[in-house]
Amino acid sequence: MGLLPRLIDSHCHFDDTRFDQDREQAFQRAREAGVTSQIIAGVKAEWWPRQKQVCRDYPGLYPAYGLHPMFLEDHRPQDIERLVSWIEREQPVAVGECGLDFFIEDPQPEAQQALFEAQLELARHCRLPVIIHARRSVDQVFNALKRFPGLKGVVHSFSGSEQQARRLIDLGFLLSFGGPITYERAKRLRSLIQRLPLESLMLETDAPDQPDSQHRGERNESAYLPTVLQTVVELRNQPAAEIAAITSKNAVQLFNIPPNDES
Repeated sequence: MGLLPRLIDSHCHFDDTRFDQDREQAFQRAREAGVTSQIIAGVKAEWWPRQKQVCRDYPGLYPAYGLHPMFLEDHRPQDIERLVSWIEREQPVAVGECGLDFFIEDPQPEAQQALFEAQLELARHCRLPVIIHARRSVDQVFNALKRFPGLKGVVHSFSGSEQQARRLIDLGFLLSFGGPITYERAKRLRSLIQRLPLESLMLETDAPDQPDSQHRGERNESAYLPTVLQTVVELRNQPAAEIAAITSKNAVQLFNIPPNDES
C-alpha cells in the first residue's frame, strides 16, 4: 500500500448516517487506498454536533460548517448566529457547504441568495475559505463572489463551462471534481480536466453521493477516490504521483491543514 499516491478527499460527508453501519471499515478502506485526509462539509445546524464528533473520532478528518442551499426548509433564522458561534468555538477549516442550487423544486432564489451571502460575509470576517455548491447557478455564484474580494475557496463538483471555470480561477478560486468525470458521456467535464491548470484543481468524492462509473448506484466512499485520480491521469496523460501531489498540495494550502501524511 505504501506505493499508492497519498490523496486528500477535498469534499466528503463521512458523518452521513449511511456510514453508521460500517464507518470504521469505510475509514480503514480509505486509508488503505491512500486517502489520508478528508474535508467533511457541513449541511445543516442539527447535524453539526454529529459531524464534529466524527471528525474527532477519526484522524485526518477536518470539518467545515455551513448551511446547504438544498436544505432551505430545515434552516432557521437563528442558524447564521449559531454558525458564527460554532466557527468561533470549533475553528473549522472552512465555511460551507454553502451556495446556490436552482435545480431543486421551488428554489426560492432570494432566500438562497441571502443565506449564501451571509455565509460569504462570515467567511470573510473569519478569514476562512468557503466550500461552494453551485448547481445551475455558476454565474450567480460568480456575481456574488465578486462582491467579496479577497475571499478564497472552492466550487465543489464543478459542472459549468470552461469560460465560467476560468472566471472563477481568475478570482482565486479552486474547482474540485469527483465521480461525474469518470463517465465517458461527461464530455464537457472531461474536457475541463484536460484544459484547466492542475494548480487550480482538487479531487473529491462527495461521498456518500455521486459514485464513479465503477460503482454506479452504490453508496460512494472515500476509498474510491483513486478511481477519480486514475481518470485524471488518463485524461491529462500525466503521472498519478504528480497529479496526487499537486491536488493534495492545493487542498493543504486552501484549508490550512497539515501536510498529507500518515499521521
